[in-house]
Amino acid sequence: MAGPQQLPVEPEQTGPQDDGRERDTALAALQDLVREIDRCAVELQGARERAELLLAERRTGRAWLDIVSAEARPLVVERITTVLSALAGAGSAWRRAQARALQDEQVSINRIAALFGVTRQRISALLREPASDPVPDPDAAPPA
Repeated sequence: MAGPQQLPVEPEQTGPQDDGRERDTALAALQDLVREIDRCAVELQGARERAELLLAERRTGRAWLDIVSAEARPLVVERITTVLSALAGAGSAWRRAQARALQDEQVSINRIAALFGVTRQRISALLREPASDPVPDPDAAPPA
């Protein structure tokens, strides 16, 4: 079975409020999310294949302790935990950056809340959160 299709993650154009001088944080966060989704899809495929092997072993009558003790690291459960954590982090960064980008375009908090399917209080809290890790500008010179 073929792996997930890798889509290009290239910036197309700047937003209406962006004259090109500053990096589009929402675009960068979305690009990071796409890369993380691709990475996680590969990781989940590996976890699925390993889970199929565990199922086959269990069906032969092996005890769970024997199966898990013999399983190579990372365990299936560890892979899934890692994927969930990675997607939660990238998804949160994207949600926060997207909310800020919409606010920069003069979209009301109530409208953003309606778009996201959450309360306006949640959007207010989201907008108050500091940006997690600034997304590095690939065109910027490396630090000295």
